Amino acid sequence: MALLEGEVYQKYRSELLKQYKHLLRSLGKDVPREKLNMVRDAFELASRAHEGTIRKSGEPYIFHPLAVAQIAVGELGLGTTSAACALMHDVVEDTEVTLEDIEQKFGPKISSIIDGLTKISTVFDTVEKDSSIQAENFKKMLLTLGEDLRVILIKLCDRLHNMRTLGSVSEKTRLKIASETLYIYAPLAHRLGLYAVKTEMEDLALKYVEPALYREISGKIAESKNSRQRYIKEFIEPIKAELDRSGLDITEIKGRPKSIHSIAQKMKKQGIPYEEVFDVFAVRIIVDSPYFLEKADCWKVYSIIADKYRSHTNRLRDWLSHPKSNGYEALHTTVLGPKGKWVEVQIRSKRMDDIAERGLAAHWKYKQGNEMQTPQDAAFDSWLSLVKETLENKDLSALDLVSEFKFSVLGEEIYIFTPKGDVKNLPAGSTALDFAFAIHSEVGKATIGAKVNNKLVPINHVLKNGDIVEIITTQKPRVNPDWLHIVITGRAKSKIREHLKAEKTRQSALGKEIIERKFKNNGEDFNEKNIAKLLRFFHYQTPAQFYHAVATGEVRTDKLRISEILRQEHKAAETPTKKTVEKPEKKPKKTSAGLIIIGDDFEMDYALAKCCNPLPGDAIFGFVTVGEGVKVHRTNCPNATRLMSQYGYRIIPTQWRTDGYSKPFEAKLSVSGIDDVGIVSKITDIISKDMEVNMRSINIQGKDDGTFEGKLEVFLHNVQHLEQLMDKIRGTHQYIEVKRLDD
Repeated sequence: MALLEGEVYQKYRSELLKQYKHLLRSLGKDVPREKLNMVRDAFELASRAHEGTIRKSGEPYIFHPLAVAQIAVGELGLGTTSAACALMHDVVEDTEVTLEDIEQKFGPKISSIIDGLTKISTVFDTVEKDSSIQAENFKKMLLTLGEDLRVILIKLCDRLHNMRTLGSVSEKTRLKIASETLYIYAPLAHRLGLYAVKTEMEDLALKYVEPALYREISGKIAESKNSRQRYIKEFIEPIKAELDRSGLDITEIKGRPKSIHSIAQKMKKQGIPYEEVFDVFAVRIIVDSPYFLEKADCWKVYSIIADKYRSHTNRLRDWLSHPKSNGYEALHTTVLGPKGKWVEVQIRSKRMDDIAERGLAAHWKYKQGNEMQTPQDAAFDSWLSLVKETLENKDLSALDLVSEFKFSVLGEEIYIFTPKGDVKNLPAGSTALDFAFAIHSEVGKATIGAKVNNKLVPINHVLKNGDIVEIITTQKPRVNPDWLHIVITGRAKSKIREHLKAEKTRQSALGKEIIERKFKNNGEDFNEKNIAKLLRFFHYQTPAQFYHAVATGEVRTDKLRISEILRQEHKAAETPTKKTVEKPEKKPKKTSAGLIIIGDDFEMDYALAKCCNPLPGDAIFGFVTVGEGVKVHRTNCPNATRLMSQYGYRIIPTQWRTDGYSKPFEAKLSVSGIDDVGIVSKITDIISKDMEVNMRSINIQGKDDGTFEGKLEVFLHNVQHLEQLMDKIRGTHQYIEVKRLDD
C-alpha cells in the first residue's frame, strides 16, 4: 500500500500490514468486495490523517484504531460498517478530516456514527468549574443507545484497548482512566451483555487501582490451576456419562475460574481471605439445540445434574423464563460436589452462550430476518425506556445525572411480579412505592400501602427478588415530599418532583390571588416594587416562594396590614446601613507538616481524608476540594472511584515522605471470632504490651451464638505497623478475623 511509504510507517510497515490483513480475515470469506473496499478506504484515510502522530507507547497512532476495529470485529462479531467506523473513530476530533469529508466518501450512515463517536469522546475529558462531565455530552452518548448501538459498542472497544495499553501512561492518568472504567464503562458493558468485555475491563482496572490485591488473587489462581483442573474433571465425569446417554448434543463442558475482580469483591464484601471464597470457579455446559427446544433441553441438563449432586435450594437462577434486560439467558444452579465443595453450574444453549459473551451484538445477529418479538427484545426495550426516563429528568445536575444513571440504569436488578404474573425489573433496594410508580405514575401518586406475598406492608418496604406485590391505592391521591426519601428509582423521583412542582405552581398562583386581593382591600398598588418590599419584610428570595408560603399558611394573612409594612420598608430603605467587612477565608491546617509531598509542592495545605484514614505506606492521591485545601485519600478508598472518574482534573499526584514522620496516626479495626475466656484480655495485652500501641477505644461484645465482634481505635506509625498488629491479633486464636475499617 502506497500510504504506508511515509517515513513514520517504515519501521512498522510489516506489523501494520499483518494486523490489517488479520482484520480482513476476521471479517470472513463471504464479505462482498465493495464492503472490503470500504474498509480499505477507511484504513487508508485514517493512516493518512494520523501520520506523524505517535502514541505514548512510542508506536504510530494508527495501531490504536486498527486494534479497536479488531476488537469490534473479532471479539464482538460486528461487521464491515463497524470496522470502518472504528478505524476512523478519532479522525474528526484529532485531525483535519471533517464530517463532510466522511459523508462524501462513505455516506450518511457512517458519517452519523463517526459524529456520535466524536460527540461522546469528551464525556469524561471536559474540565468545568464544578464538574468534569458535560451533562449534554453524557446524554448524547446515552441517546445513541436508541439510535445506533454501534456508537456505544465502538466506544467500549476503544476504552478496552486503552485499558490494555494503560501501562504506557502516567500513574495519574492510569488511576483516572481505570476509575472511569469501573464507574461507568464496565457496568455499561455488562448491561449490554458484553460479559467478556466487562470482565476484562474490571480485571485491568483492579490491576492499576489495587495492584497488590490483583497480584495476590492472580497468583493464587495460577498456583491452584492443577488442583482445580483435577477437581473439575472429577466433578464432570459422572455428569458427562449421563449427558452422553441422554441424546442431547452437548458441545462444551468446562470449568473456568471466576474473574479476579469478582473474587476481590467477594473477599471485600464478606471480609474473608481468598482461601475462604467457596465458588472461585464455575462449570459451564453448552447444549446445541434448535431455538424451539432450547429451554426444554436446558432443563433436561439441569435434571441430570440435580440427580447426581444435591442442589442449593436458594441458588437456582432461572433466566430462561425471564431473561435479563441485557438479553442474558441461562440456568444457574449451585450444587454440592465431591469433597463437600459448592460448585456453580451454568447451563446455556449455543445461541445463549454467544449472546452471553457478546451481548446484544450477538442477539441482533440471530434476530436478522426474524421479526418475532422475543423475551430479549422486551427486556432490552424495558431497559431503554429506563434510560430515556433518566435522561428526561431535567431536575438532575450533570453529576447527579451520572450517579442516577449508574445506580438506576447500570445497577443490580431484582424481578418483581404483579398478582397477574407480569414482571417489572427494578434496581436492587427498590421499595413498594418504587414498584407502584413503575406500574404507572397515577398508581404511584395514589399509593397508601402494599401487599407483598399476601402480607400488608408500608410504602417504604424494601422489595426482594421474586416478590409478588399488589399496590393498595386511595381515591384521593396526596403526594408527600417525604416520598423522595423513600423511593430510589429515577422514574419515581422524577414523577414525584413533577407532581410537587405542579402543586407548588398551583399553590403559588393561589397565594398570588390572596395577596392581590389584600393589596386591593388596602388601597395599594399591586406592582413589582411593592412586592419586593414584602419579600424583604418576610425574608423570601422570590415572589413564587412568598406566594407559596401564603397559600400553605406559612405566612399568616388574616391580620396582614399591607400599608403598614410598605411604610416600614420605605423608611428602612432610606436609613443608611453600615458596611460589613468580609473575613478572610480560613485555610485548613495541615495534619502533620511536611509529611506528604503533593505534586512538586511541599507546602500545600492538606488534610487526611476521614473516609479512609490513610497511613504512611498506603497508596494515596490528593483531591483538591473547594475551600478546604487538598484532601489525601487512599487509592482504594470507597470514594476513590467516584472522585477520580468525575473530578479527574482535581486529582494531584501525592506521596509520603520517606523521612521525618514519627507522629502516630489513627486506625480503626474490626475483630470477630469464637468467644473464648480471656479473649479480650489477650487482644488488649497484644496491643498495649507486646506492640506498645496506644488505644483510643475498644468495644468488644459477646453474642448469643458463642462468637464475639468489636471495633478498635488505635494509633500506629504506618501500614507495616498496622499489618504487624493485625497478624499478632490473628495469632491469638485459630478462629479470629481482623479487618481494617475505612472510617
